[in-house]
Amino acid sequence: MVKVRDTGDDCIQGWINIGRKLTGLIKEKNKVSTIMVVDTYPGVYHREVLQSLSEVLNPTSVFDTLEIFNYESQLDEKINPILGDHPIFGQMNSLTFDDFFNHEKLIQQQQVYMNPGPGLHLLYGPGAAKVVSSPDIMLYADMARWEIQMRMRRHEVDNLGYTNHQQPASLLYKQAYFIDWRVADRHKIKILPQTDFLLDTNDRQQPKMIPGSLLQEGLRNAVNQPFRVVPFFDPGVWGGQWMKEVCDLDRDAINYAWCFDCVPEENSLLLGFGDSHIEIPALDLVLFYPEALLGEKVFKRFGAEFPIRFDFLDTMDGGNLSLQVHPMKEYIKEIFGMDYTQDESYYMLDVEPDAVVYLGLKENIDKPQMIDDLKKAERGGFSFDADQYVNKWPVKKHDHVLIPAGTIHCSGKNSMVLEISATPYIFTFKLWDWGRVDLNGQPRTISLEHGLKNIQWERDTEWTKNELINNVKVIAQGDGWREEHTGLHSLEFIETRRHWFNTKVIHDTKGNLNVLNLVEGEEVVVESPEDAFEPFKVHYAETFIIPAAIGIYTITPSGPSSGKECATMKAFVR
Repeated sequence: MVKVRDTGDDCIQGWINIGRKLTGLIKEKNKVSTIMVVDTYPGVYHREVLQSLSEVLNPTSVFDTLEIFNYESQLDEKINPILGDHPIFGQMNSLTFDDFFNHEKLIQQQQVYMNPGPGLHLLYGPGAAKVVSSPDIMLYADMARWEIQMRMRRHEVDNLGYTNHQQPASLLYKQAYFIDWRVADRHKIKILPQTDFLLDTNDRQQPKMIPGSLLQEGLRNAVNQPFRVVPFFDPGVWGGQWMKEVCDLDRDAINYAWCFDCVPEENSLLLGFGDSHIEIPALDLVLFYPEALLGEKVFKRFGAEFPIRFDFLDTMDGGNLSLQVHPMKEYIKEIFGMDYTQDESYYMLDVEPDAVVYLGLKENIDKPQMIDDLKKAERGGFSFDADQYVNKWPVKKHDHVLIPAGTIHCSGKNSMVLEISATPYIFTFKLWDWGRVDLNGQPRTISLEHGLKNIQWERDTEWTKNELINNVKVIAQGDGWREEHTGLHSLEFIETRRHWFNTKVIHDTKGNLNVLNLVEGEEVVVESPEDAFEPFKVHYAETFIIPAAIGIYTITPSGPSSGKECATMKAFVR
């Protein structure tokens, strides 16, 4: 949590108190006519929040921006070519609210607000600030994407401009990922700095509101100290049991397959106000303070995008991941409009004795036969023999396996993987999924057409052994510490370093974003030699972010780990 204030006085909770605050502000302005804009992120409980605001504010008039959206059939003409017919993949695009609004209705409504008459006029909904760009009072209702996904799974919210919440959650998510969130974020960048108040409606029972100035203060605080985003955990068909114990999760859950521990596009960030907090998308920090967070060179290279991802893949007492490949850079750019691809690696946080990683092709395989076998398996009634074509490497704890895009791979059962990778995670081409169905009993999507176009067939046993497995080199050491280079591969843009230490170790961002995980040891403390930020404690398996602006920082074993050997894995952009 990033502390903003020592007390919770500035964090207003509950609709009644929010209404009192806003009503008091309206009286202070003492205007005959007051226009209040409440712009909302897709995924907000639209009608419920509008009803609650109307009840506590008793406005003279209410206008819902959904009334000026184009008809769904008109939106389909623009959206369908972008989404295509694949159940997972679509194309990146440059759509804005201008593509969603009916132009004539928008102009008509803008004219209404030029002379709205006496009283309070509430303008509410997605893109509301485009109708009145300079209202008397402006609020923005933001949403954590993980909560939006949970609402989609419960079929509680629609896609932007649609009434489609009964669709499969996977399709709701796909449209949100490629359309809704891109449109909303382009709009948010323009209006959030002008917002008088931020509304946090993640908890429908306890909405919260803070002044926009304190939101900006919280974001500025975040880029000047170490912090963690809020992790989220999700079950899967291959999921395991390790995270239940180590991360103290619900023991009655069927399993936990994933933990998104550092994916700011998906994770949320907590801003603290005494004993209270608000929850915002961590992406807000990336969008509004990218250079301080990422560093000048990384920002110029990637723009306002967080290029490093840390997440967990738990197959302990579970099953193999799907056999897969990620797109080559040229392919993802040409077909999907992405500027970079998902190069990645598996860091083995823990394993059972039988743990393996499938990686690279065997020597002298029959390529046409392998392709034919994969196609027969995709049609059903045939089991693809992965062991015949793909190397299966035994792995042990703290091994680091590098997986540049185009390399066929998957983690086997009985492993706990810390996946360190580039961020565009949605583009995974499953080649074979061991004949399984998902947790809902539906066949899992195989992307053989894309996958076969990206397998790098020359990456065979010898190449894989020499290039991708445990390329560890000691590059510096001193009294009580040593630093190792562990990857990633020269084809990948991420550099990883492992530090073993039983005493204080000095690190320097050198103007570059650092992402770390404590891979050995119970507890360490991150400190500033100049006391530029408060000491920050980190526990085993936790991922933490060191913004580029921090510069020099230290990490020291603390608490139960004092004097004991610990280890961190650090990633940064080369």
